[in-house]
Amino acid sequence: MKRGRPVSEKKDLSLWEGFKAFLMRGNVIDLAVAVVIGAAFTNIVNAVVKGVINPIVGAFGTKDLESYKSCLKAPCTGDDGIEILWGSVLSAALGFLITAAVVYFLMVMPMAKYLARQAERRAAKEGAQETVEVSELEVLKEIRDALVTQRGGSGPAGT
Repeated sequence: MKRGRPVSEKKDLSLWEGFKAFLMRGNVIDLAVAVVIGAAFTNIVNAVVKGVINPIVGAFGTKDLESYKSCLKAPCTGDDGIEILWGSVLSAALGFLITAAVVYFLMVMPMAKYLARQAERRAAKEGAQETVEVSELEVLKEIRDALVTQRGGSGPAGT
């Protein structure tokens, strides 16, 4: 009787090997770097919103933006009332808008312009290659026609 690993261990090993191959692909590493940078960037944006924008918006009122609230059920003092903290929601929305604007203007738009320039260069290069191929074909036709006329033929066959 042949002894080997049980089938379940073979399956676990192949799952582990598949997972290891997945982790070693470049896309996973790039994604992990993007998540870490995104988290750090989010902290910066949140600090700007809380430290600069909220006090500026709050200056138009009487307090910090995150302190604004409304009362659904009076009185809102203590545990009796129901408060709606709309200032913190507005603060989070401002943070999102600032993050989206920075990502768009500093990352998405420049990358789109770069990719458009690369596509134009590729198209121009392909167009130049087609022109060269067409002109080579024309030269070969002229050589063929010249050889035919030298032999005393009436012209290229089939034209």
